[in-house]
Amino acid sequence: MTREYVTKILKARVYDVARETPLELAPKLSSRLGCEIWLKREDLQPVFSFKLRGAYNKLTSLSDGERARGVIASSAGNHAQGVALAARRLGTHALIVMPETAPRIKVDAVERLGAEVLLAGDSYDGARARAEALAAERGMVLIPPYDDEQVIAGQGTVGMEIVRQQGEPFDAIFVSVGGGGLIAGIAAYIKALWPGTRIVGVEPEDTPTLHAALAAGERVVLESVGIFADGVAVKQVGAEPFRIAQECVDEVVLVSTDEICAAIKDIFEDTRSIAEPAGALAVAGLKRYAEREGAADGRFAAVVSGANVNFDRLRHIAQRAQLGEQREMLLAVTIPERPGSLMRFCELIGDRSITEFNYRYADDAEAHIFVGVEISDAGADKLGLVDALTRNGYPVLDLSDNEMAKLHVRHMVGGHAPGELDEVLYRFDFPERPGALMHFLTRMGARPWNISMFHYRNHGSDYGRVLIGLQVPQDQRGEFQSFLEEVGYDCRDETENPAYRLFLR
Repeated sequence: MTREYVTKILKARVYDVARETPLELAPKLSSRLGCEIWLKREDLQPVFSFKLRGAYNKLTSLSDGERARGVIASSAGNHAQGVALAARRLGTHALIVMPETAPRIKVDAVERLGAEVLLAGDSYDGARARAEALAAERGMVLIPPYDDEQVIAGQGTVGMEIVRQQGEPFDAIFVSVGGGGLIAGIAAYIKALWPGTRIVGVEPEDTPTLHAALAAGERVVLESVGIFADGVAVKQVGAEPFRIAQECVDEVVLVSTDEICAAIKDIFEDTRSIAEPAGALAVAGLKRYAEREGAADGRFAAVVSGANVNFDRLRHIAQRAQLGEQREMLLAVTIPERPGSLMRFCELIGDRSITEFNYRYADDAEAHIFVGVEISDAGADKLGLVDALTRNGYPVLDLSDNEMAKLHVRHMVGGHAPGELDEVLYRFDFPERPGALMHFLTRMGARPWNISMFHYRNHGSDYGRVLIGLQVPQDQRGEFQSFLEEVGYDCRDETENPAYRLFLR
């Protein structure tokens, strides 16, 4: 029965509104992984997602009478835009029920396409239940996002294009999985023409919908789902997609949030486009698979399934990308609270770039610093640094996999210092190059000023923004000004800043 989908896919009506997206080589990622990687650019669709294909194919299959009743759909965002655009093209009223957690960019896009939007539920499943109830109440036609043959056939045109665009079969094709419509359509078509090509689904570790179902041999309902990759935040895979997956999907790879962020960066570096988290899932899974299999010289394709990402999420994505690439490690290091200990610590860091440094004076005995360090690899370099610090009397706690530390603690290091410190606070622009901090500390030399606060985060620019508190007695302020001139970095006195006085002093 699965082979019948080839005919359905060949007959699918999608190109009235969708475009045939390019299949592009990713040269930087290919070079780094030592294999040939191609990206299927579904982020270039008119609604920046593949969902338009299935939605339009489903609406064109309706009778005139059904379209006259209006259509209703539930969606976290991308299916919503596909249904809205298809309905506008066909002159049909559309009501879209979206989760209250749906990104604003997707809600706004649906409204701009002329659809009525209703927010309900804290996940896709809550929105789906509300849409099903409204469909029965108002007599509207429900347009499923994935569990429907016409929707699956529309999504399957992605696989049809991959075959047409490549003369030779890929070793594996990686596809993001939510409800399963996309992977079902692609898998049904690819396995019919290229039976030796592996079809690999990719899901977030906190939303293993298809992974859990395949392991159990039946569809399961997850107790909860993660919302970082909101486009695949589905508690249960569709019945028809699951049936196809059991026959045609070879495996499902699970990836972390950090790995998804790293994949977004990889896609950007090769395409200068920014995928949404669900859109980058396939690339994240491809990277994990290639690392696991040691797949040198392999030929792989990944579907970049969407690019509807809120702009304000980019800061979080950028911050987590280096951790996902295992190019940064976060450490909690305890150092003695005495002059020179910070310089000794920096000497042990060596020529590695410091990406973040948070410290606030607490007492006269010891200090706890939160530091991010660039590493060349997750193996020898990481172990070597931890060993060097430990051997030199600096207790170390690796926080690179500590979710609370990454989400919250890194932004909360600090607080009020006890007593009177004779503290001055300066904001510096450090040149973004190795040795900038050592230059500052070396110029400070043996002067008896203690660093009582330090905050630094690499922002990817030519200069690093650094906030430093130093204990400088009043009778040494003149010498301190001479020191600042000697260092030569742009700086600003923030000692009277009200934010400092309220929260840090």
